[in-house]
Amino acid sequence: MSGAIVIGSERSEAGLPAAMEILARGGSALDAVEAGLRRCEDNLDDHYVGTGGLPNAQGVVELDASLMIGSSRAFGGVGAVKGFPNPISIARAVLERLPQHNLLVGPGAELFAEENGFERAELLTEESRKLFLAALQPSDESVEGERTAAQAGDELYRKTALDLVNRLAPHDGPWGTINILALDSSGELVVGVSTSGYPWKYPGRVGDSALPGAGNYADVRYGGAACTGRGELSMRALGARGIVADLARGLDPAEACLAMLADAATLPDEYRAELRCLALTPDGRHGAAAGQSGSVYVVMTESSTEPEFHPRSML
Repeated sequence: MSGAIVIGSERSEAGLPAAMEILARGGSALDAVEAGLRRCEDNLDDHYVGTGGLPNAQGVVELDASLMIGSSRAFGGVGAVKGFPNPISIARAVLERLPQHNLLVGPGAELFAEENGFERAELLTEESRKLFLAALQPSDESVEGERTAAQAGDELYRKTALDLVNRLAPHDGPWGTINILALDSSGELVVGVSTSGYPWKYPGRVGDSALPGAGNYADVRYGGAACTGRGELSMRALGARGIVADLARGLDPAEACLAMLADAATLPDEYRAELRCLALTPDGRHGAAAGQSGSVYVVMTESSTEPEFHPRSML
């Protein structure tokens, strides 16, 4: 055991200091992951999670989030949640207060949130509304929001989305999930994921972020993993579960992440776009992978004074 550590995907640096503050004082990985992701969800400069997230094809923000505890593999998730700014906290409430279920979606998740005292809020900000409309124009940037170069699937998705937006008549007025993985001083490992999903998505679309084994998986015996990017590919490849299975076989975190991306790359997908992943082991080793150069992930240990950026291995 190497001591408490927290890692995250791009843009998690907005939340990692809050997570490490909890871990450094002996707090739980579950508290740390929730606190870190709440900071990201509340960051109005981030248009891919929480308040200010980019909306679906009707101009409505729908949020997905999940948490998984490594020691028990207990899981709580929510999908297609409207009107509640912190889906990661609703996911934790599902995990702790509704143990007969793992996942709630749409109106059911919103009813559960109301019953548990979560407050409603308007999620579509004026800036995200403008981005929603402007970003449908032709672009050489990827849809997914990590400032990566567009692939053929990005432009096809953009064109398809424009047809869908026109058909569904959105309100007149780039997707990018955030992962946080934490290991606490007791040895508990927790993985959390939050996202507003693909912009311009069909209403009710739920991606890998809400699904155990796809966008999120944790097993304290071997490690935890999470994915960002093209969630449909991660769902088909069971990306996060595959990474943890490779950790169990003895691969190091970066190798396990690269193996998953290589497997996902074999799947036919005309909407193919960037898929990324990262992993953390029970002894504090970590790694990440991406399909494009310049990709990073974020790390903090108890000795860190600020978030540290590490390069991802490239497929």
